[in-house]
Amino acid sequence: MSSKNERKTEDIVRKKLNKLGYDDDENIKIEPQKSDNPKIQKLLKSASKSGEGIGKPEFIIRHEIYPDFLIVVECKPDIKFHQSENLDNPKDYAVDGVLHYASFLSKDYNVIAYAVSGETTSELEISSYFWVKESQTYSKLITDKNKDVEDFYDFEKLISYATFDHKLITKRFEDLISFSKDLHNYIRDYAKLSETEKPLLVSGVLIALLNQGFAKSYKNYNQKTQLAKKLIDAIEEVIDEAVIPKGKKKTMLQPFSFINVHPELSKVDSRTLETPLYKLICDIDIHVKPFIDIYKNFDVIGQFYGEFLRYTGGDKKGLGIVLTPKHVTEIFAKIANLTTKSVVLDICAGTGGFLISAMETMIRNAKTESQILKIKNQNLIGVEQQPNMYALACANMILRGDGKANLYQSSCFDEAITKEIKRRKADVGMINPPYSQKGDGLHELNFVEQMLDNLKKNSIGIAVVPMSCAISPHNLKNKILRKHRLDAVMSLPDEIFYPIGIVTCIMVFTSHIPHEQNPYFKTWFGYWKDDGFIKTKHKGRIDSGKWKKIEEKWLDSYFNRNEIPGLSVLKKVNMNDEWCAEAYMETDYNDIKKSDFEKSVKDYFIFKSVNNL
Repeated sequence: MSSKNERKTEDIVRKKLNKLGYDDDENIKIEPQKSDNPKIQKLLKSASKSGEGIGKPEFIIRHEIYPDFLIVVECKPDIKFHQSENLDNPKDYAVDGVLHYASFLSKDYNVIAYAVSGETTSELEISSYFWVKESQTYSKLITDKNKDVEDFYDFEKLISYATFDHKLITKRFEDLISFSKDLHNYIRDYAKLSETEKPLLVSGVLIALLNQGFAKSYKNYNQKTQLAKKLIDAIEEVIDEAVIPKGKKKTMLQPFSFINVHPELSKVDSRTLETPLYKLICDIDIHVKPFIDIYKNFDVIGQFYGEFLRYTGGDKKGLGIVLTPKHVTEIFAKIANLTTKSVVLDICAGTGGFLISAMETMIRNAKTESQILKIKNQNLIGVEQQPNMYALACANMILRGDGKANLYQSSCFDEAITKEIKRRKADVGMINPPYSQKGDGLHELNFVEQMLDNLKKNSIGIAVVPMSCAISPHNLKNKILRKHRLDAVMSLPDEIFYPIGIVTCIMVFTSHIPHEQNPYFKTWFGYWKDDGFIKTKHKGRIDSGKWKKIEEKWLDSYFNRNEIPGLSVLKKVNMNDEWCAEAYMETDYNDIKKSDFEKSVKDYFIFKSVNNL
C-alpha cells in the first residue's frame, strides 16, 4: 500500500484558494513554508515543531489591506493525524502544529489558523482557529451564524468572522481607548484646541476620509496652505453626497469651520516637518477609521468625546451631558424589542449612541436592501439642541451610511419640532436627558414626559435618569402617570457612568395608557447593580467577560416579569411611592456575607452623598 502524500493535501488547499480568487488578488500574497517578510521571519526563527530551528508552516497568507492579519495553514495527509488528544504533538498532528505556529505569530499578528487533513476532498477534515494578537490563547473561528468555520472563504469573509471574536473586540476597543488618550495629549500639547473642538476635529477627519479622493491624496497636499481647505472641501462633498437638506447642511458644516482657520493646526513643527493637522489625519486614518469601518454599531465619536472629557481637569459633566455607555444603548434596543418597522425617537440625541444601536439592531433583522434603506432614511429620528453636538450626531450617522437620518438641531420643546416629530409617528422612544439643569421646565422628568408625549399610543418609552427622579417626590411623576404607564424600573450599577459619580436607573413606560387605567397593574422592578464591568485606572469600566451572561439573565427576568429574590420584584406604585427595586425587594439571606453588608452600607453612604440627600 502506498504511503500517504502531504503534497496532495497541499494541492487541494491551493485549488480551494485559487477558486476563491486568492491568486488573482494583487493584495494577497501566498507563501509556502517561508515568508520574505522580515517580521514574520523573526517570529518563526525558533518556531520549529521539533523544538529547534525555523518554523515552516505549509502556507502563510497575508493581505496588504489587512496588515495586522495572517492566515497560516498546516497540512497532514492522514486524517488520523488531524488532532492529538492533548494538543501537545505539533510535529505529527495538523491542529497541534498550526496552533504551535499561531502562538509564535500572534505576538505581532491576529492569526487565522487552518489545520487540514486528508488526501481527497471527500475525506478532507478542516479545523480553523483564531488567535488574537498578544493574547495568551486561541478560540474556534466561527461564522456570523455561530457555526464552526470548516472550509476556506475569501479573505474579507474570514476577516469579518474574526473581527467579531470577543477577545479581538476587547483588544481593539482597549487599543482605541489608549489611542484616544495619546491623541488627546497630542492635541492638547500641539494643536491647542478647545474641549468642544477636539471631538469635532476627529469626526471631521473621519468624514473627510470617506471621500476617496481626499483619502488617497491628503499626503500630497501642502500641509501649511492646502490641507485644511481640502479637508473642509472633502467634508462638504461627503455631506452633499449624503443628500443633507440645505438648511441642515449649513448647520452641520458650521461647527467644522474652525479647522480651516485655526493657526496651530497648520503650523509646521520644526522637529518633524509636519503640521499637527497632517499628523492627526494620518493617525486617525491608521487607528480609528479601520475600527469604525468594521464595528458600525459602536459610537466611536461619542467614545472620543467621553475620553477627552476624562482627561480634562474641569467639570466632567460638561453642560449636563452624560454620554451613555455602549452596553446600555444596546440593552435599550433589546428592551424595546425592535423590528425592521420600528420608528425610534431620541429627543436628546447627543452624539447619536441610541440611534446607532437601534439602527444596527434593526438592520440585523432586515431581509432586503429596501428594508435597510427605509430604516436608515425614515425610521430614526433625533433632536439635539447644541450645534456642536448636533454636528457630531450627524457625522456619526453619515459614517454609517445614513445621510438622511431625520436629525433636527433645535430644542425638543420647540412647537414646530414637536409637530414634525408627531407627524413621523414614532413607536419607540429612547432618552438620556441632560442632568441637573436648574432652569424652569428642564428637569430630567420634563424631557421624559416630552419624549412620551411625542410617541404613538401604546408605544414603549425608555429613559436612563438619576435615581433621584425615582425616589424623590416631584409633581412631574404624577403628571406623567396620568398619561403614561410605568412598566418597569431597573437600578443600574453605581459607577456605570464612571468617572462621573451619578447613580442612575432605567425607566420603561407605555405611552398614552394612564397608569391607573388598570387598578391592579404592578410595575416590575429590577436590581441591575452588577453588570460584570470592572473599573480600571486608564481604560475606565471594561467588561470582565461576564456581561453577555448577565445581560441574558437581566432580559429574561424583565420580559418574563419574574420575581427573583435579590434581583427583581413586582409592586403596585403611584406618584408618592419610591420607584426602585431597593424599596420593595426581598433580600436573599442565604448567601449574604459580612462583606456584602459592608458594601451595602458604603454604597448607601455614597448614594446619599452624590444625590445630596
